Amino acid sequence: MQIGERDPVTGQYTTGHDWNGIKELDNRVPRVVKFFLYATILWSIVYWILMPAWPLGVSYTKGLLGIDQRQTVGKAVARGAAQRSVWVDQIAQLDFEAIRQDPALMAIVRETGSTLFGDNCAVCHGTDARGNPGYPSLASNAWLWGGDAETIAETLRVGINSSHPESRYGQMPAFGRDGILDQAAISSIVSFIRNNAEGIDDLGPLDTKGVEEGRELFVENCAACHGESGRGDPSMGVPDLMDDVWITGSNRQTLFRTIWRGRQGHMPHWEGRLSEIDRKILTLYVTNIASGQTEGVDER
Repeated sequence: MQIGERDPVTGQYTTGHDWNGIKELDNRVPRVVKFFLYATILWSIVYWILMPAWPLGVSYTKGLLGIDQRQTVGKAVARGAAQRSVWVDQIAQLDFEAIRQDPALMAIVRETGSTLFGDNCAVCHGTDARGNPGYPSLASNAWLWGGDAETIAETLRVGINSSHPESRYGQMPAFGRDGILDQAAISSIVSFIRNNAEGIDDLGPLDTKGVEEGRELFVENCAACHGESGRGDPSMGVPDLMDDVWITGSNRQTLFRTIWRGRQGHMPHWEGRLSEIDRKILTLYVTNIASGQTEGVDER
């Protein structure tokens, strides 16, 4: 016989618990809830018997099925390596042009290259490969050292101003800081460059005399590297000053600062960090970006 308070509305007994005047009914647990509870307990017991489950100090219960996740992962990695070795060998043996002519291999290049680029290059060149202030765009097809696949592969291998013993080296002197040119001369050179470079529409106040003087000063001080026409020299990693692609900017203040203080970029070498195959894939991926085939590049 159950003794207790009954709820005046439902007639059910209460548990005696009271929350601000709300009393809890002493209802039975629904059968469906009990069913799932017992089923879960049963499933847990079966799992403990069949699968690795309980720690035993330095070991664990192995389970009747003997399943080892370490072995499972190892087998999956081995299968992946075997599948990868097929196309890795092809990429290793073929030259760049032959790989470009193979749609299946290029699909792998785009997929794998996207990951390699995101993990190793995007932090400087951007996820869309269009560069950041001080870091060149790889999508503009304007290259300091040349944009053919062999040259890009070598740049990836040795870097620029890097610690690699065969690194490419490039540096612009600090014409103002080192007392080579005064402010007026540098300002004239800036006027000459901005007056002749492509894509600079808002020239601002340009003194014609300054532009003409700037031309003479440019020939005397800058042409040895950039050429008299200012078109640069990829053999020395010297940029073209007359195109519409700029690493640090083309406004007057930035150009003046560049000539006054000088510039020295840096790109790490990837030999020893990435395998030769990975560097080859990255080279193909980057040349694809430059040619406008940007599948897999995040353009947000």
